[in-house]
Amino acid sequence: MPEFDRIQCTALHSKIMTAEQAAELIPEGANVGMSGFTGSGSPNAVPQALANRIEKLYEQGKSFKIDLWTGASTAPEIDGALAKVNGIHTRLPYQSDPIGRKRINEGSMQYIDMHLSHVAQYVWFGFFGKLDVAVIEVAGILPDGSLIPSTSVGNNKTWLDQADLVILEVNEYAPLALAGMHDIYYGTQLPPHRVPIPLTKTSDRIGEQYLRCDPNKVIAIVPTNKSDRNSAFKAPDDSSKRIAGHLIEFFKHEVKLGRLPKDLLPLQSGVGNIANAVLAGLNDGPFENLTSFTEVLQDGMLAMLRSGKLANASCTALSLSPEGEHEFMKNIDFYRDKVVLRPQEISNHPELIRRLGVIAMNAMIEADIYGNVNSTHVNGSAIMNGIGGSGDFARNAYLSIFMANSIAKNGDVSCIVPSVSHVDHTEHDVQIIVTDQGLADLRGLSPKERARSIIANCVHPDYKPLLQDYYERALFQSVGKHTPTILSEALSWHDRAQRTGSMKP
Repeated sequence: MPEFDRIQCTALHSKIMTAEQAAELIPEGANVGMSGFTGSGSPNAVPQALANRIEKLYEQGKSFKIDLWTGASTAPEIDGALAKVNGIHTRLPYQSDPIGRKRINEGSMQYIDMHLSHVAQYVWFGFFGKLDVAVIEVAGILPDGSLIPSTSVGNNKTWLDQADLVILEVNEYAPLALAGMHDIYYGTQLPPHRVPIPLTKTSDRIGEQYLRCDPNKVIAIVPTNKSDRNSAFKAPDDSSKRIAGHLIEFFKHEVKLGRLPKDLLPLQSGVGNIANAVLAGLNDGPFENLTSFTEVLQDGMLAMLRSGKLANASCTALSLSPEGEHEFMKNIDFYRDKVVLRPQEISNHPELIRRLGVIAMNAMIEADIYGNVNSTHVNGSAIMNGIGGSGDFARNAYLSIFMANSIAKNGDVSCIVPSVSHVDHTEHDVQIIVTDQGLADLRGLSPKERARSIIANCVHPDYKPLLQDYYERALFQSVGKHTPTILSEALSWHDRAQRTGSMKP
């Protein structure tokens, strides 16, 4: 059988079965850890088979739900399929699926939004109870039972260590040439026995190439052949290009002042079109020999590796467009010694972020005039996606940068508001705010100085007079003068948008 080429551990050949058979082995109410990070390295056959099983049980009047733990967001075959049949009781730590979002916001699915660096250690601490089943995509199984990881690592090491039972999807689409690109570190310890992680450069390899897996835990192996869930990136629009331009000029200024080296510091970039526009700007910019210590490798970083602008990239997953995936697979031998894929407990480790001096660049939904950032909720109560790794980086980065277009919804929403409706990153963790209008450097500024800088540099012209008016009145009406706030108006813009569809009076 051709799948035996990928499954070299002969003791496990008897475990090969269909996805439907494997799904039957997952018990109702189980805590299930699945691989996947932004759609990369996600199992697809078993979750879909499980969703079909759940749907049939509901038709018979029977309830069946699991608690689903992952690395981050996953593919529609996991989040979308299981949410559609209402098969998830609790979801953690991050999701971006529209059906899952609907379930969470209507209250039929519980959601624990977490810093990604916390997940593995919380599971090791036992905070969430026992992990019953791990469902992991791999590229192959070696004779000793160890696993060739796929296009993401995420929390797979922890799932394999902690789960009572393991189901493996062996994806023949993932090239075996991925072998050697991963760095699986097994040296993390529980308190009070922790020791320093020996990583001092983004290119360091401190672990093993393969995932360890106890063959006695494996209850099913399902051969598959499917590409990752890849979303196309839009070409950078004018607003994104302006944001990128403001950042490039800021970096030049910091180098000139001696606050950044000529090759900058390791880059972290969130996912999305603005992030890729910034990376494209860096690729065309004056900086050479750049490095990256981030969560995901995007198309923009592939281009920088090809051009030589980026010397190496450390991440936990690929997050590529279909074109980016084709480029990566076609030239995987070129990328193998330039890209290292790590567990997310390493890629997002706060101490390593601080040690390396990372430049963190993340997206936001909104910021207020004092520098507090909301990156997760719409109008305070409806989750969009989650905090992901932005908090891991923002709190510990050498430079903490948040980016957004100054307006949304055809101008009916301002991304700069009197007070954010939900706080993910407090003013203490936010150093730089950038919109298409300009950049506000908040370092060393008091709250009132931050307000003046943000209003002057980042606000769209349609909203600048409104914010200026609010701030000037707050200076006189607020009881406390440290962070002037008119309590009755602080969230009035959100209230107006919810009632009328626009923040404008």
